[in-house]
Amino acid sequence: MLLSNLKKPKSLKSGDTIATVSLSWGGPGTFSYRYEAGKKQLEEVFGVKVVEMPNTCKPDEWLQQNPQARADDLMQAFSDPNIDAIFSTIGGDDSIRLLPYFDLEVIKNNPKIFMGYSDTTVSHFACLKAGLASFYGPSIMSGFAENCGLFSYMESSVRQTLFSNSPIGLIPQAEEWTDERLDWSNAENQKVRRPLHKALGWKLLQGNGKARGRLIGGCFEVIETIKSTDLWPHKEVWNDAILFLEISEESPPEIIFKRGLRNYGAQGVFDQINGILFGRPGGSLPVNEIQKYDEILRSVVADEYGVKDIPIISQMDFGHCDPMFVVPYSAEIEIDCDELNIHILDQAVV
Repeated sequence: MLLSNLKKPKSLKSGDTIATVSLSWGGPGTFSYRYEAGKKQLEEVFGVKVVEMPNTCKPDEWLQQNPQARADDLMQAFSDPNIDAIFSTIGGDDSIRLLPYFDLEVIKNNPKIFMGYSDTTVSHFACLKAGLASFYGPSIMSGFAENCGLFSYMESSVRQTLFSNSPIGLIPQAEEWTDERLDWSNAENQKVRRPLHKALGWKLLQGNGKARGRLIGGCFEVIETIKSTDLWPHKEVWNDAILFLEISEESPPEIIFKRGLRNYGAQGVFDQINGILFGRPGGSLPVNEIQKYDEILRSVVADEYGVKDIPIISQMDFGHCDPMFVVPYSAEIEIDCDELNIHILDQAVV
């Protein structure tokens, strides 16, 4: 399935029903107050109704032992005509175990908005394989449950991407961001607003002029679990694509990051794509550590594989950073290296 052929789901509107699914870690069953805060803010800000699937709030230990039940929730949410969209509750580390239980025909025949990030990358690639354009964006417990209200940058992106069928247009850089982590085991922290400070700004690692392509990617560590499985895209899918990558708060060792990137090079992906977008690394990394990941990315692509002409922009506002914008799979974008901006040229929903 070529990126240009992915089906776009219907847009959301006030009054629609959104189902939540726990595809990996059982966050709602562990910190129920945090899940309820995300559910409440999503309903109040966007005027939607949020419902759980049968196993969404089951204990984490039970969910870990029952990957089929997690996949069944996703399949049921897609097949239920009363559900208009599906949002992941949180990430985790073992969504790849759901692979044997995905029914791609169910996804194909019931296209609707599906959103999440981090370990949810596995389910995004299932959607891609089924021919559905999905959305790399906030989850219920990380994003919609933001302490003391949603970040306006994220809220605006969700509205622009999921609730409007107009072309998305310019993606602004976040003016402020935070990397403070508050302990979820203390429910009182939900009342503490995380401080924002001036954003570092996007960085152009290489490239000039303009480039266009369609978006594909996700969380770097999770994509490593997908390679060589049935979910891995055929070679032609990468033609003229824009690869977006980001790393989690676990901050993989630099040598692991380098080896994973070399795999893309060995497959010829860097020779096929038209650009790379790299999200600001998750966690509280000092600037010099963030810059090390940037340099590894540039070095592997340009120095080791000789691809020196495609644009690479780093420290962008998606993935494991706050606030984040929504990345719509398969949407065509234009990268302007000279102005250091990005336009999404088409609408993400119909």
